[in-house]
Amino acid sequence: MGHAGEPGQGVLVVDDDVPVGKVLVGLLLQASIPARHVASAEDALAAFKTTPFDAVLTDLQMPGMSGLELLRELKAQAPEVPVVMLTAHGSVALAVEAMKAGAADFIAKPFDRAEVLYAVRKALTLTEHTAHQPPRIAQDGSMFLGSSQSMRSVSELVARAAKTVANVLVRGESGSGKEVAARTIHRLSARNEGPFVAVNCAALPEHLLESELFGYERGAFTGAAARKPGRVELAAGGTLFLDEIGDVPMSVQPKLLRLLQEKEYERLGGTRTERADVRFIAATHRDLEALIQKGEFREDLYYRLGVIPIWMPALRDSTDDILGLAEKFAVAMSRDNGRVALRFSEGARRALLEYGWPGNIRELMCVVERLVVFTDEVVVEEADVLREIDRQRGPARTAATASDRRPSASSPADDAPPPSDESSLSSRRADAERAAVVEALKRAGQNRTLAARLLGISRRTLYNRLASFGMIDSQG
Repeated sequence: MGHAGEPGQGVLVVDDDVPVGKVLVGLLLQASIPARHVASAEDALAAFKTTPFDAVLTDLQMPGMSGLELLRELKAQAPEVPVVMLTAHGSVALAVEAMKAGAADFIAKPFDRAEVLYAVRKALTLTEHTAHQPPRIAQDGSMFLGSSQSMRSVSELVARAAKTVANVLVRGESGSGKEVAARTIHRLSARNEGPFVAVNCAALPEHLLESELFGYERGAFTGAAARKPGRVELAAGGTLFLDEIGDVPMSVQPKLLRLLQEKEYERLGGTRTERADVRFIAATHRDLEALIQKGEFREDLYYRLGVIPIWMPALRDSTDDILGLAEKFAVAMSRDNGRVALRFSEGARRALLEYGWPGNIRELMCVVERLVVFTDEVVVEEADVLREIDRQRGPARTAATASDRRPSASSPADDAPPPSDESSLSSRRADAERAAVVEALKRAGQNRTLAARLLGISRRTLYNRLASFGMIDSQG
């Protein structure tokens, strides 16, 4: 979490009971967590148009739009913002419904001060982890399955894995489509009517990860005012996706091994053994074999996880898929933006093929989405592609972009102009950034969340840029 002086920091409290809302804001402020209260879901959505809050704490039952409806709307507009639900009608059934809709946590009234702070701090930890992450790849499995031999092999493995209940370990670089593969396995499996519950093991510190996975009993720790179901319980009848499994602390690994091996676990502070009715899929970009050698990952857990290993190829190693995926993304995104499907000129196709795509399919998807928004003509030219690739990498990384492009006879490396003087370069970069921000806001109809997505930056970064350009007040 950032500091109070930065634009758009803190928690938005949504509760139609104004005294309760003020108590919650006071509680958060006393804990040095910036907070603001609004009395309805409609007011919350209006507030999000001007301020990039780090998290939302909302009541479930409210007149007009309910907290659950607000949750779904926020997940559509700003999926990276965690939402904590607060209700006097708490039950496991409601918790499951809220978690399925994407809630970060669930607190029952009358609430305990420590439990509120625990849940909010956990949500803010998630925000810190995802603040600068690029948009997720579309969840439709068909969006990433290309026609290259490597992708056809992945498709066959995904289809075979879906017919079993065996544990699956999906490996590959960031942005290569690991979660899409996991969701596709779930969608094609006999458990497809059950929930798909994801846990990012890298996003939470040790004590939060354990409670997130297994849940806890009342009194298990300060702030545990009521029993809370964990993600294992919430995934009953469906699939539990353990993302970034290579980042699980050693202290949690024995309990995770027991869960996978015996399908048993205990809630924090509990004494009763619970049964887990879930199918496990894990994913990582880390070298697990090297971690085992260093004593940072259990070998028995490694073998238990990887009954069916699936390796996602890097996009640079399956170049036959680049143009097909770009065209597929262009058609889908053009349709979503209400315009005629973009086509790529020969120069644009060459530029797509020559670039190394260090961000893999996720980066390709982001670049194509910006081409759809920022290219006025129906035909995308080479200059358009190069512009959006450089924008994706950012001013500080533009020089590195050149090294990510494959050598080409049509693009010699030695004809670049000499560098400008440092102050002139800084000025030009600032002007270019401001122009890009203005253009993105125009294209997005002044919707700042959408503009940030188009620019490939977090909402917080966009607000910082707007403040530095004098385009908004520094307080957001």
